[in-house]
Amino acid sequence: MNTLISRMSAAAPSVQALVVGDAMLDAYISGQASRISPEAPVPVVSVSQRRYLPGGAANVAANIRALGAKVSLGGVVGDDDSGNRLRRVIEELGIGQESLITDRTRITTTKSRVTAGQQIVRFDDEDSSPLHEDLAARLRVSTAESLANANVCVISDYAKGLIEPSFCRWLIERAAQRGIPIVVDPKALDFSRYRGATVITPNLKEAAAAAREPIQSDLDLAQAVTALFPVVSPSALLITRGERGMTLFEPGKPGRHLPAVVNEVADVTGAGDTVVAALAVALAAGIDLPDAAAIANIAAGVKVSHHGTWAVTAEELRAAESRNPDTHSVGA
Repeated sequence: MNTLISRMSAAAPSVQALVVGDAMLDAYISGQASRISPEAPVPVVSVSQRRYLPGGAANVAANIRALGAKVSLGGVVGDDDSGNRLRRVIEELGIGQESLITDRTRITTTKSRVTAGQQIVRFDDEDSSPLHEDLAARLRVSTAESLANANVCVISDYAKGLIEPSFCRWLIERAAQRGIPIVVDPKALDFSRYRGATVITPNLKEAAAAAREPIQSDLDLAQAVTALFPVVSPSALLITRGERGMTLFEPGKPGRHLPAVVNEVADVTGAGDTVVAALAVALAAGIDLPDAAAIANIAAGVKVSHHGTWAVTAEELRAAESRNPDTHSVGA
């Protein structure tokens, strides 16, 4: 394990990733709350800072870029202030947007968080309806062009209308034909649309919903995976388990559990994005799936130690690895 992150970092500049999914803008409005509003029993926040960061699929792309790889983002934004701001942010990060299409009839998905010492409220602007046929056709054309230059593909499904079943199956088939790794962060209940991906990364809640049975123990998890394998095989499942780390299940192999690597949890926002980004770069660097999952586990631990949306860097990974030299995958 000691050389895996170094191997990934050395290979990262030659990695060209394509992230396709629900791109969002994360807005953070920060300030101090020293009084209660006379209009309602709520705090009045005196705003001192506004920050705008890439969210959703755009955060996956930002994490891939922070790990030293090249990346393009495919998806849809609206012709609005949030869409323009998101385009500027990802341009500044060096993320390609040749496959990021503007839909003039749609608003850009935006998550706005108001904080005053802690998060007070979040409000979301979004349109989760399916794309119009002409936009969906344009997205396929531009995505196919970007995919031709990629050596790894990430599908970031936040259930905002972009990753429809037919588009998802088409994209996985096209990527598989090129023989490149495919990493999926799922939100759909029907995992059959993700069949053929290299690895699918649900959290416990998503896995339970897809398997249609509760998961409250390791035995429950094993039973859920047994139910899901016929739906997704030959894809592997990397189940993220919060403070318990994550467990990798590959068809025909025993599960491998990776305990969480984190000193203190500050904020889990975007941890799933970090996991799929690290997996994608590691797999594209030629690292096998169990070791790529171990790297992703370290990356998740780094991310949750930061507040808000955060793109984990290779330097942070190396530092975390040095603090946890015995971190490796073990049998479940």
